[in-house]
Formats: sequence, C-alpha cells, structure tokens
Amino acid sequence: MATYPDSLLILNGKSAGNDLLRQAIRGLRDDGARIHVRVTWEKGDAARYINEALGLGVETIISGGGDGTINEIASALIDLPPANRPVMGILPLGTANDFATSAGIPEELEKALQLAILGKATAVDIAQVNDKTCFINMATGGFGTRITSETPEKLKAALGGVSYLIHGLMRMDTLKPDRCEIRGEDFQWQGDALVIGIGNGRQAGGGQQLCPEALINDGQLQLRIFTGDGLLPALFTTLTQPEESPNIIDGKSAWFEVNAPHGMTFNLDGEPLSGTQFRIEVLPGALQCRLPPDCVLLR
Repeated sequence: MATYPDSLLILNGKSAGNDLLRQAIRGLRDDGARIHVRVTWEKGDAARYINEALGLGVETIISGGGDGTINEIASALIDLPPANRPVMGILPLGTANDFATSAGIPEELEKALQLAILGKATAVDIAQVNDKTCFINMATGGFGTRITSETPEKLKAALGGVSYLIHGLMRMDTLKPDRCEIRGEDFQWQGDALVIGIGNGRQAGGGQQLCPEALINDGQLQLRIFTGDGLLPALFTTLTQPEESPNIIDGKSAWFEVNAPHGMTFNLDGEPLSGTQFRIEVLPGALQCRLPPDCVLLR
C-alpha cells in the first residue's frame, strides 16, 4: 500500500457529478489516500478552501477543472507566504484543458490523481498583470480572445476545444485587428495585431499552439503576434503554414508592456481583463507544482 500525503481537491462545480472521478477517488481512498473534496460555487471559493486546507495540514491542493480553475487556485496560492504554500496538483476536467494537455498531465483520472498527490514537486513560474491579476498559462488578446469569451457554454460542452474554431468561423464578421504598441527586454513593436499570445505555457483556445517554445520554469514569457496586415490572407497563411508566414512576430522577455490607445481585452486563462495599459511580468519559481517527469514545459 502506497503512502499518500494528505491532499485537498478543489473541484469545479460543473464536474461534481462525474462518476468516473468518484470511482477514482474511492479507489485511492481504499488504497490509503486521504483526499478531502470541496466543490466551488462562486468566485472566491477556491481561496476560502485553500485557507481551510492550511488548517487541515494538507501537502497538496489539487485543481479539479479547466484552465480557469487552475489559474484561480494558482493565484490564491501565491497570495500565501512562501513557507505556507501547499504544492499544486492538476486534475484536467475542463473543456479545453490547454495547460494540462501541454504539460502532459494524464487524461485518465486515476493516473492524474496519483500524479497530483505523489508526483515530484517542481518550482514553476506564474505571470502577473498590472501587479494584481495572474495567469499560469497564457494571456491572449485580439480576435481569438473575443471568440473564446463568446463561445456558448452548450457548444463547448458538446464539442470541447473544437467549439472555439467552429464559433470563430461563424463570427468572421468580427475579424478586425487591435492597434497597439508592445515593449519588452530588447523588444519593441507597434502595429495592428490580429491575435496576441503572451505565454508562460504553450497553447490556448482549445489546442492552438500560440507560443510553441514557452517554458514554465525559465523566468521568461514568450510573445507571438499575428499581425493584421492583409487580414484574411494573413490569417489563413498563419494557420496553415505558420513557419512561412510573414505575419508572425515573436519575442521573449521577463516582462512585456502593452499600450492600446482605444483599449483592448486580454483573456487570462479564462479571466477577461480590459484596459489601455498592461504590464505583464513573470514571477520566477513562485509556485510548486506536481508535473510529469518528462514534462515538455520544463527546461
């Protein structure tokens, strides 16, 4: 029988009725694991449950949900003093699971649970926007952000990540770039951006590899801009032959500043943030996370 450290699973309410999850938890409990389970109902629940977990003395907080749930839990954890932060585990139960997929988290729930509880803890970066809002995976702006924020919940539930693409094709009438200026370390660009990805992780929007070289423990953020020059030709060339597209601008920096004279919205792992000025900077090694030993996001 394995020796399992105590853990607390914070479960997105949408997944509370998952029978396979119940079976997986029951199986590990029968093997000696002590897993506390709490279900979120509204924003702020995760932070409250994490404070409760400190009293229970658990070693691991498991995020049971999609990218938004992971981000909410990660953001609450870094608000704690470093000495008091439990390790974060991941149980992918969302629509797209972009961060979990790119990190190589197993889809089989029992294997994902075992990794979340027994996996080696690794220090990973998290990004902070305007000294307040955080994201662990990616900040996206432009046309892609409008699509992911507007895709109906029923469509996402029925089709998963491909729902974003289908809804995007239905909304081509909204295809327009955002005028902005972006600065970073040894980087400066100004123009019309169709899509902006600022990645700590690699993919967003249901599997789109916006920042394919990003690593989550290198103290850097990867930037990819899909410029709006030519709009439709630019979009299709970029999607079908990205390595040949003249409409891709790449950058890398520990911080980026975005200024948009007419305002724009960034999607921070599902959390929209609107404004005209954004400073996005990495917090190196701010969080301990249990990841696969062969995780491609680690250097």
